[in-house]
Amino acid sequence: MRPSEKNLRTCPNGHKYYKSSDCPVCPVCEKDRKPEDGFLSMLSAPARRALENAGITTLKQLSKLTEKEVLGLHGMGKSSIPKLTAELKEEGLEFRKT
Repeated sequence: MRPSEKNLRTCPNGHKYYKSSDCPVCPVCEKDRKPEDGFLSMLSAPARRALENAGITTLKQLSKLTEKEVLGLHGMGKSSIPKLTAELKEEGLEFRKT
């Protein structure tokens, strides 16, 4: 199998980066956007974007979803659930039951 070729890209902010996938996200911009604290800071970039794109920016909003609904978001993986469960528990919250 041939390794994928990386293409040089430039984001609207002028950052130059190489990517082999169709993903349009600039890694430099994404790193600058990462929150320094809060539950979103503990997640991978795709998982964080999945929640943000769904309008979920607080634990209270997150607690209105079931685990299955969260896992159904594009970019969310199983490894994020234990992190989110722990953060919810710390605030006295939990995922909505089905």
